[in-house]
Amino acid sequence: MAKNHKKYRKDKPWDTDDIDHWKTDEWTEEDRLPGPLLEESSFATLFPKYREKYLRDVWPVVTKALESKGLDCELNLLEGSMTVRTTRKTKDPYSIMKGRDLIKLLARSIPVQQAVKILQDDMQADIIKIGGIVRNKDVHVRRRQRLLGPDGATLKALELLTDCYILVQGNTVSCMGPYKGLKTVRQVVLDCMNNVHPVYHIKTLMIKKELAKDPNLAAEDWSRFLPDFKSKNTSKRKKPHKVGEKKNYTPFPPQQTQSKKDLQIESGEYFLNEQQREARKLAEKRENSKEKKDKKRKARESEFDANDEGRYDADGRMIRKDEEKEQGAGDEEDEDVGVKKKAKKEKKEKKDKKSKR
Repeated sequence: MAKNHKKYRKDKPWDTDDIDHWKTDEWTEEDRLPGPLLEESSFATLFPKYREKYLRDVWPVVTKALESKGLDCELNLLEGSMTVRTTRKTKDPYSIMKGRDLIKLLARSIPVQQAVKILQDDMQADIIKIGGIVRNKDVHVRRRQRLLGPDGATLKALELLTDCYILVQGNTVSCMGPYKGLKTVRQVVLDCMNNVHPVYHIKTLMIKKELAKDPNLAAEDWSRFLPDFKSKNTSKRKKPHKVGEKKNYTPFPPQQTQSKKDLQIESGEYFLNEQQREARKLAEKRENSKEKKDKKRKARESEFDANDEGRYDADGRMIRKDEEKEQGAGDEEDEDVGVKKKAKKEKKEKKDKKSKR
């Protein structure tokens, strides 16, 4: 049976559409209490060792900012803690919560110029823990780097779209800004650590920011304008198993191959000393080189044809086929030169005869 969540919800006549639920009213002197607070409230937080020098230098600025809200603070360097408490001058009961957020942000490496802005009524703080979302350390570092982007471009775009200050530090992400922006930042950070890229959220936020400028679209549904990013299943599918030829089953184990030591014992190398082994290797090397020389010599002799054994040059050296071709080409050239000389000689003799006549 489906649950009806609206069963016990009643109409609220004071809750109209013109009310901005995200608006934060400022504290005025008219809202102050008639007298001091009945009980003292205090909050304390620890800070890392590397923040000690910075906090000691900027503590006067923190003290002055908290005094304007009627709060008292203490920096304990021995215990490594910061404490904030109410005093008789405190008029705003919620200011102690702002002081608690201030010391938390200072412990998370946010600069004091930015951290004191949390005392404003329209500024809120949120510290998102991302340490335990991903187990693998390398994956955690890569996904945390996605929030920053190249040269911090992704983080800067997220800050501009949400009007928040964001600092990624260790296993936490510290944010400062309005309620609506903090809610968006938390969603983006958690999705990023769950392997959803922040660029998808940034594209959606940019479109929403442009749509909010048009008063005609204020009462319409924006889902048709927003991009729909569908998750793709990129898991590798298993290839079908190839059925090979069935081998004949034999109950006997395969024949054991001889080890290197057994082979050395058979050849007698195992019983030789180091010098004898080197001499044996050298002899094998010489024998191999001799075989290679014999192969090369036979290859050279195979170039000569058995039918041309009677062809020798003037020095008594056998003429190979390639040399014979070159020599034949040279004889043809000599014959051509002789014919030309003879024709030239005959032409000259005819010319002499004509001149005598």
